[in-house]
Amino acid sequence: MIKQDLHVHTVFCDGKSTPREMTEAAVRAGIETLGFSGHSHTPIDETYCMTPAGTVAYRKEIARLREEYRGRIEILLGIEMDYFSDDDPSFYDYVIGSVHYVESDGRYFAVDESPGLLLEAVEEGFGGDPYALCEAYYALVGDVVRKTGASVVGHFDLVTKFQEMMPLFDEENPRYTAAWRKALERLLPTGAAFEINTGAMSRGYRTSPYPASPILDEIKKGGGRIILSSDSHSPETLLYGFDRYEDML
Repeated sequence: MIKQDLHVHTVFCDGKSTPREMTEAAVRAGIETLGFSGHSHTPIDETYCMTPAGTVAYRKEIARLREEYRGRIEILLGIEMDYFSDDDPSFYDYVIGSVHYVESDGRYFAVDESPGLLLEAVEEGFGGDPYALCEAYYALVGDVVRKTGASVVGHFDLVTKFQEMMPLFDEENPRYTAAWRKALERLLPTGAAFEINTGAMSRGYRTSPYPASPILDEIKKGGGRIILSSDSHSPETLLYGFDRYEDML
């Protein structure tokens, strides 16, 4: 059984529990390595991420817990850096590089907040063309390692979060597949790992993890590395679905 989880959020950003509560749950679950990855400060949208002052407090708290629990569990100080974040990655043990927004004419649109807001982004930001939005999204994804210094690419096809609830585009459309293939071509040479991310499953948005099977196949063909991530926001979802997907690794 895989005994590490490196994509974990707390009350310092949009998680539901404190770092201590998450650590205690991880110890009970037999986790050997727990990586905290708070959402880094992102000035275009401060509703879900850590504030600059909160970021300093986060670093101190994780460092304190690392020492307190030494010998019981390994604790890592990570960060999930959005493409538009302004944090300094040098403070952290590792960086998950993610894209949560697309930009059009100076406006920023979240791709994962709600189906309604994603539809609004298509209509108001991309002239009703969902494939134009996807192309803009994957152009940023392809650049996320360069921009953030990430060692892990977060939820590669996050733009598909609501596809089961409200399909906006055909994932077999040539424009869509060309967009994600171009992103992969840029990311694979970096050596960054790609998540199999079960977070949208644990929160009821999807019945399968990120990324989709065709994308995973191409990552494998390209010699890419994979890790399992729960993207957990509460104790009960640590290691979520890992037993189903570790054989895939």
